[in-house]
Amino acid sequence: MIKAVIFDLDGTLLDTLSTIAHFGNQALKSCGLNEIDVEKYKYFAGDGKKILLKRMLEYHDVYSETLFDKLEKEYDRGYEGDATFNTKPFEGICDLLLRLKEKGVKLCVCSNKPDNVVNPLVNNVFLGLFDVCYGKKDSLPLKPDPACVFEIMDILNVHAEECLFVGDTNIDIKTAENAGNISVGVLWGFRDYEELSSAGADYIVKNPCEIYDIVLKIENEKTREK
Repeated sequence: MIKAVIFDLDGTLLDTLSTIAHFGNQALKSCGLNEIDVEKYKYFAGDGKKILLKRMLEYHDVYSETLFDKLEKEYDRGYEGDATFNTKPFEGICDLLLRLKEKGVKLCVCSNKPDNVVNPLVNNVFLGLFDVCYGKKDSLPLKPDPACVFEIMDILNVHAEECLFVGDTNIDIKTAENAGNISVGVLWGFRDYEELSSAGADYIVKNPCEIYDIVLKIENEKTREK
């Protein structure tokens, strides 16, 4: 029985690629650097803000601590000032969330994006649908460390095998593995089938409705075992 579904945010629930690229390029220009093609950000993002910014500077071969600090300040100023800019749920996500909610499944977010951006963003877009929402906090390590997932499971009083962990990158699949969750890789996000398959995803889906089908499939299998 699946009692909770834990979602990654960027590239899984929300289409934020153009948003990340917009504020990333805005920050680069403020630092006197050229913009980077939007598609490159698919591989820059996923491991947290600081690694994103480090990859941007390394792409231009200009990394220094001083420049990093300036870039981070400019990026934060832009993103935190308008986190919903050009951001929208992927097609079918809202329907999936409502169906899961009606079924009594708890909905959660576990993201490497900073917590002070994640919570207002999720609340603004999804209007209270989520039971627990975690972004990156200083007290917790980044995914794929499972510490965030363990805290979520403690709050909800659910076991690891009762949770799906849904994400679009190998980081998410490894997080699920480390936490003992059932992993679901999605193909509408930042990465491709090969990456998700190589990471060991239990399921890989092409559209959100398939996630609901997985919940039903696991439920039926558990019923037959009794």
